[in-house]
Amino acid sequence: MPLFRKKATPDSPTDLSPVSWWAAVKRSFGEFQDDALPDWAAALTYYSVLSIFPAMLVVISLVGLGGKGLSQDLITNVGQIAPGSVKQVLANALTELQRGQGGAGLVAVLGLLGAIWAASGYVAAFMRASNAIYDVPEGRPIWKTTPIRVAVTLVTLVLLAASAVAVVVSGPIARQVGDLLGLGSAAVTAWSIAKWPVLVLVASFLISLLYWASPNAKQGFKWVTPGGVLALLLWAAASAGFAFYVANFSSYNKTYGSLAGIIIFLVWLWITNLAILLGAEVNAELERGRAIAGGVPEEQEPYVEPRDTRGFDEDEMESLKALKRKDH
Repeated sequence: MPLFRKKATPDSPTDLSPVSWWAAVKRSFGEFQDDALPDWAAALTYYSVLSIFPAMLVVISLVGLGGKGLSQDLITNVGQIAPGSVKQVLANALTELQRGQGGAGLVAVLGLLGAIWAASGYVAAFMRASNAIYDVPEGRPIWKTTPIRVAVTLVTLVLLAASAVAVVVSGPIARQVGDLLGLGSAAVTAWSIAKWPVLVLVASFLISLLYWASPNAKQGFKWVTPGGVLALLLWAAASAGFAFYVANFSSYNKTYGSLAGIIIFLVWLWITNLAILLGAEVNAELERGRAIAGGVPEEQEPYVEPRDTRGFDEDEMESLKALKRKDH
C-alpha cells in the first residue's frame, strides 16, 4: 500500500510548474534557518577535518601505485582547486602523507582500512543532516547504514584518485599527441581547458550520489539534480569570492598569526559544506513540491516515503499510520 497519494504527482521536478518551482525556492530559503544549515555546515566542517586527511592518505596511496612522480605532480596541481592559503595547507598535508608512506604488509592494509573508515565519518554525518533536511527520521538499522556510508566513501575515493591520475597523466599525453599531430602547445592548452568540464561532471556525480544515498527517503538516483548544479555554482562563486576577500581585505594574518592558514582552510570548508547542504535543501523542497502537487498538505512531514521504518519509535510509527489512514 503506498504511503502517500500519487494523484497527479509529477514524475520529476522538471514537470513542476513555474509557480511550484518559485514556491520551492522560497521554502528553501525559509528552511535554511529552520533546518539550521549553518550549524549543520559547522558540524560537517568538523567531520571534514577528521575525514579529509585519511581520505587524502587513501588517494595518495592509490595514486602512488603509479609511482612517486604521480604523487608529486598531484601535490603540485592541488592549488588549482583551492584558494590562496588553503592551497598551502593541503599541499603541506599531502607532502607529509607522501613522506609517511612506505609501510607494507598487514600493517599498511590495516592502516588503509582505518583511513577509509575514518573518512566515512563525514558521510555518516551528512546522512544525519539529510534526514533533518527531509524532515524524516532515520529508520534504517545500523547494519544497513554502515555499508551505505562505507560504499559511498569508497566510490568517492576511487573516483577522486582516478580523476587525480587523469589530470596529472593527461598533460604529458596531450603534449605528446600535440607533437605527433603538429599542434604543439595548442593541444596542451585545449586539454587544460577541456579537463575542467570533465572534473565538474565527476563532482556533480559525487554530489548526486551523496544526495541520493544519505536521506532515509525513497527517491531515484539522478546523475544531475537541480540542487547539485546549484551547489557547484554556489561553491565556485563563494570560493572565488572568499579567495578575493582573503587576498585583499581580510585580517586573518594579523588576528591569527601562524594559524591564519588553518583558519582560512576551516572557513573554506564551512562555505563548501554550506553550499552542498543548500543544494540538498533545494532538492528536498522540490520533492515537497511534487508531493503538494499530488495532494499532500504543505505542512505534512514527512512528505516523502521513508526507505525504512524499522528504527522508528512509537510516536513516529503512529504518525505514519495516521498518514496511511488519510490515503483511504
